[in-house]
Amino acid sequence: EKVKAEVTAGDKGGEAGEWSARKAQMAVAEYKKRGGGYEGGKDADNSLHQWTEEDWGTKSGKESGKTGERYLPKKAREALSDEEYSRTTAKKRADTTAIRVFADNLRELLLAPALGQKNVLALDPGFRTGCKTVVLDRQGKLLHHDVVYPDRHPDEAGEKIKGFVKFFNVEAIAVGNGTGGRETEAFLRTLGLPATVPIIMVNESGASIYSASEVAREEFPDLDLTVRGAVSIARRLQDPLAELVKIDPKSIGVGQYQHDVNQRALARALDGTVEDCVNAVGVDVNTASVPLLARISGLNASMARNIVDF
Repeated sequence: EKVKAEVTAGDKGGEAGEWSARKAQMAVAEYKKRGGGYEGGKDADNSLHQWTEEDWGTKSGKESGKTGERYLPKKAREALSDEEYSRTTAKKRADTTAIRVFADNLRELLLAPALGQKNVLALDPGFRTGCKTVVLDRQGKLLHHDVVYPDRHPDEAGEKIKGFVKFFNVEAIAVGNGTGGRETEAFLRTLGLPATVPIIMVNESGASIYSASEVAREEFPDLDLTVRGAVSIARRLQDPLAELVKIDPKSIGVGQYQHDVNQRALARALDGTVEDCVNAVGVDVNTASVPLLARISGLNASMARNIVDF
């Protein structure tokens, strides 16, 4: 029960706090690793023996991995008409291709070049509520936040931004690519900022998801959701991988029609892509967050939390 509780609380193999078939496999492996040997009784209801005796295959007799056909027991294959089998096989092939595209798009986002450790000023554009502005240091720590109104009070907004750039020694400016992003970028370019301070548009997909998440509330319990979103934009410029792992991959905007494909297969593929990227790049233990460390092979959420607390 202790092992099961630990695996369930982690976010590997599924959502944190939710049980899944993958987590069941992980729990068994962890249980055996700790010296457990109980396997439980087997009967007709909980044994998979009957499944292993089934004649599994495709209607064409070829390998499913090469043809993309559905891989089913003989009785199930015979129960489906040719039309039904062709239709469901076509759906499976389409899902497989779409999920591969989603995973490739996610990999491109996660492995985007990082700006590195630089002081960053970020603006989350907005017309009615103003541009949420934050300044982060080289380690991603929030130094200051404010709201400016370039459309209604351009002179005041310009003076504030130039003051932030000078006072905090800002080395780069990130602008969210949402509504008003281009207008905000154009406004910044009229301020005569130093040529050494680049102005970069940043994909803000999923920033609102992060700002309302438990991770964001834990990091910034006293800040408004809009400020948290601006912080996420700044950190995406500094280190996209470290920031995007905090968000459900399906919320990052990795492709169209993602709700039409097999959701379990999609989640499995995207989670695998995130873990592959994190383990390929590696992490700095001194600055890594709990969500980032939890993606490292051999670690789970509780172990990552203990490392950060230590």
